[in-house]
Amino acid sequence: MPSQQTSRHSAHFSVRFWGVRGSIPCAGRETLKYGGNTACVEIRCGERILIFDAGSGIRQLGQSLASERRSTQFDLFFSHYHIDHIMGLPFFAPLYSSDCAVTLWGARTSPGHGIEQALNGLMNEPLFPVRLGDLQARVTIRDFHAGETLKPEPDIALRTADLHHPGGATGYRVEYAGKSIAYLSDTELPDGTIAPGILAMAHDADLLILDCTYTDQELPLHRGWGHASWQQGVKLANASNAKRLCLFHHDPGHDDAFMDAVANEATAARLGTTVASEGMSIDL
Repeated sequence: MPSQQTSRHSAHFSVRFWGVRGSIPCAGRETLKYGGNTACVEIRCGERILIFDAGSGIRQLGQSLASERRSTQFDLFFSHYHIDHIMGLPFFAPLYSSDCAVTLWGARTSPGHGIEQALNGLMNEPLFPVRLGDLQARVTIRDFHAGETLKPEPDIALRTADLHHPGGATGYRVEYAGKSIAYLSDTELPDGTIAPGILAMAHDADLLILDCTYTDQELPLHRGWGHASWQQGVKLANASNAKRLCLFHHDPGHDDAFMDAVANEATAARLGTTVASEGMSIDL
C-alpha cells in the first residue's frame, strides 16, 4: 500500500476561484460572467485544502466544503487584512462545526497588527454578533513574518514575500509535487525594475495569479493605491518566465464587457493568459 505522502504526490494540484474582485462586492447583471465576489481562491494539494483570502467568495466555498464532507481540516492564508479580503470569514461554514479544524495564517504587518487583532475588530460588537473566540471549530492562529517558508505538510511548501501595498501585504508561492503556483494579491508594480522578491515568487511558476486591477491607461489616477495593470502583469510574467498568467482582483467598476476586452488584449499580448472568473478551475 502506498504511503500517504506518495498518495498526495500522485493526486491533482488544482486551483478554483470563488471570488475574483477587489475593493467591494459588485453583484448585478453586468458582472455575471466574471463574478462580483471579493478575493477567495482554493488550492488543493492532494487532499489538503489551502484557501487564500476570505473575501465574500468564501461563503460559497464554505457551503461547497460542507456538502462534500470529505475534509475537516483547512488552512486559510491572508494576503492582508483590508476589509475586502476578510469580510466573508464570519460566513465560512466550517468555522461553525465542532468537527472542523481551521488554521489561520497571516503575516504581522507591524507590531500589534496580526490576524487576531484584525479579526477581533471585525467579529465583535457592533459589527458582528459572533466573536472569534466563540466559534465551534478548532481555530489555530499562525502569525509569521514575510520571507519565511511555511510548511502546513512536509510535502507542501509556501514561500512568502512582502508586496507593495498600503499597510503591507504578503505574496505566496505554493510548491507541491514538482509544480508551483504564485498568488500575488494585492501589489503595485512600480515602473522600471521589478522587485527581486516579486520576481523570485513568480520565477518559472506554473501559474501566476496576479493583481491586475487596472489598465495602463487607468494607472496614473491610482498611483500609490497598491495595485497593478494587466500590461504590467504581462511584463512580470515574461520577466519571470511564468508558464501561465491569470489576471485577478478585478476593479468593481469593470463590467463583463470591459473584462472581455481585457481578456482579448491580454491574450494577444501573451498567449495563454487567463482572466479569473468565479467557478473557474485550473488543474496543473
